[in-house]
Amino acid sequence: MRLPRVLMLDVNSKSTLSNALRGILEPHFQLDLIREARRSVGSEISILSRNLGHQIKRFDPSVIFLVLPSGSASNDRRLLESVRNEALQTPVIATVEACEPERVFELLKFGASDFITWPFMDSDVLPRAWKFIQISDIGSPGTLGPNLGFKKLIGESPSFLTQLQRIPLIAKCDANVLIAGETGTGKELYARAIHYSSPRAGRPFMPVNCGAIPAELVENELFGHERGAFTSASTLQTGLIEEANGGTLFLDEIDCLPVFAQVKLLRFLQEKEYRPLGSAKTRRANLRIIAASNLDLEEAVGNGKVRQDLFYRLNIISLILPPLRERREDIALLARHFLAEYSNELDKEISGLSREALDLLMVYSWPGNVRELEHAIERAVVLCEGSILQLDDLVLSSSVNSVRQESLQEAKAREIARFERNYIQCLLSACEGNITRAAQVARKNRRAFWQLIQKHQIDVARFKSSAR
Repeated sequence: MRLPRVLMLDVNSKSTLSNALRGILEPHFQLDLIREARRSVGSEISILSRNLGHQIKRFDPSVIFLVLPSGSASNDRRLLESVRNEALQTPVIATVEACEPERVFELLKFGASDFITWPFMDSDVLPRAWKFIQISDIGSPGTLGPNLGFKKLIGESPSFLTQLQRIPLIAKCDANVLIAGETGTGKELYARAIHYSSPRAGRPFMPVNCGAIPAELVENELFGHERGAFTSASTLQTGLIEEANGGTLFLDEIDCLPVFAQVKLLRFLQEKEYRPLGSAKTRRANLRIIAASNLDLEEAVGNGKVRQDLFYRLNIISLILPPLRERREDIALLARHFLAEYSNELDKEISGLSREALDLLMVYSWPGNVRELEHAIERAVVLCEGSILQLDDLVLSSSVNSVRQESLQEAKAREIARFERNYIQCLLSACEGNITRAAQVARKNRRAFWQLIQKHQIDVARFKSSAR
């Protein structure tokens, strides 16, 4: 999924502020930078007035960080008005090296949504950015909820909406959450939606991929270390738990956490206490844990990969995200959403998908789920040369080998047949083998539905016997 877009507009002659700010923002957002050379005041303002509007429209940021010159505040009004004229609805966070109280008042009076002064800390910058991104996303077309997290959660299928509707209730409490689902189903998006719907929304959301941290560094990454804790520890390092204090720590691929680290994490979950490496003092942190995995964690507990007590501690509230193949009615909706997004990003005028292209998307199995669909549409937009995305523009990874052996029509027929067979079997199972009821659900007459059963050689009696 795409990260929120942030624009940093630097009108300061020194690069120190923008470089420091960039280091904080880049890991969490899609960051764009406009750096204007500082000349005389008149030429600087004219540069902003002449070029800024086009660039802001091209980047379409959710929030702007305006890095202002130090010293005199006499030009703040002109600079802020210049930005506001081109980005009326976009929150602007003024960034300065030092700021007297009088200047703070003037910045806010002239249109700044907030301000940050040097030295910059992650805990100061990131919550402000997320807060204003959330505000700027309220009421955006196509959203299913009132905040940032919900904006990226798109769908209308019952299985999708069932889990989506639980988020506001989960957000109100502070219990640990375990999100299960295949790769690409949007586990981090759900975690963000919970966080930004909760009372912790103004504090950090820290995502961590447990599978990407080397085993020997896990404890250090989570809990941090004191200076001199080990040979190369020349400075103090805060851990992820301390950085997320007051907010939410999202532990993705929790099953990849080494067993010894699971013991330490379990103690923190029980006592809300931890001890950095090399420290003699115990510290406390108030944060919410949301964990996720693409495995069956009960099975992982059975084979010893995940501690049973950790599983029970995390699995207070569970969300199980459906794979895309089980919410096929959302495929067209998602495809059109990604088509509009990437057409705009790549400056292409593509108004829709051809019937053949949409048919192929509907019958494809999507092993990589929503993420794979997004990448497929992005790739197709790049390749598309017309105003309608065509079948030939789509390249689906698992169809490469079959194309060598069969035509597109044969591959399409095979996928449709597999979908029909799975659909009918699921329907017969739900209707306990009652063909009339199943035909009504499928909105087909009984004779046509029976012909489909015969076509795919489905044993109806098996579903009747299983119902007894």
